[in-house]
Amino acid sequence: MDLAVESLLTWKGVAVLVWFGAFFAAERLLPAAPRPAPLDEPGRRGGGLRLARNLGLWLVNAAISPLIVVPVSLLASEIALAWRPEAWQGWPALLVDIVVLDFLIYWWHLANHRVPLLWRFHEVHHLDRFLDATTAIRFHFGEVLLSAAARAAVIFLLGFPILSILVFETLLLMAAVFHHSNLRLPAALERPLALVIITPSIHWVHHHARQTDTDSNYGTIFSFWDRLFATRNRMARRLDMTIGVEGRDEQPLVRLFARPFLPTRLREAAEP
Repeated sequence: MDLAVESLLTWKGVAVLVWFGAFFAAERLLPAAPRPAPLDEPGRRGGGLRLARNLGLWLVNAAISPLIVVPVSLLASEIALAWRPEAWQGWPALLVDIVVLDFLIYWWHLANHRVPLLWRFHEVHHLDRFLDATTAIRFHFGEVLLSAAARAAVIFLLGFPILSILVFETLLLMAAVFHHSNLRLPAALERPLALVIITPSIHWVHHHARQTDTDSNYGTIFSFWDRLFATRNRMARRLDMTIGVEGRDEQPLVRLFARPFLPTRLREAAEP
């Protein structure tokens, strides 16, 4: 790994960490929805077990990222098909790359809901019973590895430079923290933002524990893909809506790790 890429990865990590910390603190000072007493922690409002679950899932992904995800992406960029014209350089090219990558991840997100194998892993993200900044980092390691393989294929086929990939991933993570957050935003601010980017008012509906709502609002950074492809849900967010997966409940961390690999019969039997 050359110094330029290493520097970009460092700046990416710092930017995302600062952004996450800011939202983690802000949503506790100005919450949109009150934090319910967790079902597995009767009488407590801190949600310690929930935070531990989300952190545990993230720690595994943080460990495999430098070992697998980053090397696979770098290798794909080194052997990528060199069809991009020389003129496709600079900020205009970077902006186009970001829009194209967001278009592709819209379809990848939709596939994670429509393809049974992908949903097995993505379901772990949706089983969270409350939304805040930590939900944005709660993913099963299997989903992370599958996403890395899909991203590598895109890099190879479309020849994206590693700069575009790292900038997009930074924006993607920051967008995820934002639209999963429980930060109270003025309607006068969130309404115009929602015309361009995904906001909590849009994404919370995607996490509603009703399948017709879960299977909508697939955008990650830009909100216009859902309008363009008729997957936008016009339901208004309610702060008391039930978050999670219809007919399923949250599970302990060990079960979350094992869940995607279990046969359907055993997965259903494992429900608490």
